[in-house]
Amino acid sequence: MAIIIDENTKVIVQGITGREGSLRSRYMKNYGTKVVAGTSPGRGGEEVDGIPVYNTVKEAVRAQGAVDMSVTFIPGPGLKTAVLEAIDAGVKYIVAPVERVPLHDIMEMVSVASKSGVMIIGPGSIGIMSPGKAVAGWLGGNVQWANKLFQPGPIGVLSRSGGESGTVPWVLKNGGFGVSTAIHTGTEPILGVSFADLLLLFEKDEQTLAVAAFGEIGGSQEEEAAEVIKAGKVTKPFIIYIAGTAAPEGQRFSHASAIVERGRGSVQSKVKALREAGAYPVETPKEIVPTLKKLLKL
Repeated sequence: MAIIIDENTKVIVQGITGREGSLRSRYMKNYGTKVVAGTSPGRGGEEVDGIPVYNTVKEAVRAQGAVDMSVTFIPGPGLKTAVLEAIDAGVKYIVAPVERVPLHDIMEMVSVASKSGVMIIGPGSIGIMSPGKAVAGWLGGNVQWANKLFQPGPIGVLSRSGGESGTVPWVLKNGGFGVSTAIHTGTEPILGVSFADLLLLFEKDEQTLAVAAFGEIGGSQEEEAAEVIKAGKVTKPFIIYIAGTAAPEGQRFSHASAIVERGRGSVQSKVKALREAGAYPVETPKEIVPTLKKLLKL
């Protein structure tokens, strides 16, 4: 009942000795994530909360065996180097919780990742969580809040908003549902993974019965989701709330990936595309649960 990450996923943290890296590593480990190592050039041989630190990702892999995922607590200008290092070491999933990454760097990272069969979640993603199993990043905030907000269950959750990533899980919990995996896709203008990519993964997960999402104005993630649904590649119910109804054209909405321009990216255009594809846009997050119950005949 999870995609991408579970209790068996081996995770490393690049930049583990920094303030954010050490803080979030502690959270991930305490939640139950199998954090096997961290990296920090020149700090090899140290430990952070019992997690061994290596100078490079390849050193960590040699010592700990193959690694499934890296979480990169690296400043934006240095992210490309860290991501390419992880890809070169054979890491297949990279969570990049960092903003203000040079656009040309993102383009290069995404291109190399695509050719290498690697998935980048972000940049600007606060993370991914399979409740009761593992978390990568800081989705959930701390163990207490994560356990309170995110309950295990059969509904996949997607969010374009980091700050609102707990909204859908909270609504689901109050309605008697739980989450298989929750993912914040990121905030940068170009991202490594989209709603459409993740919907295809949820479609393959037998225990995920439906997907609920928190969308936003701007960008094309919702329209891309509509395309894979319309093509018949996703058959599970997709219920989505899209924030930003009143935003005028040209308005930036919370971050760089959410901007309405020249009639594209508006709530209206997204809702139209989703409805025509067979998805279920709702006007408020509270409508997600009744819609789910109707669709799943519960």
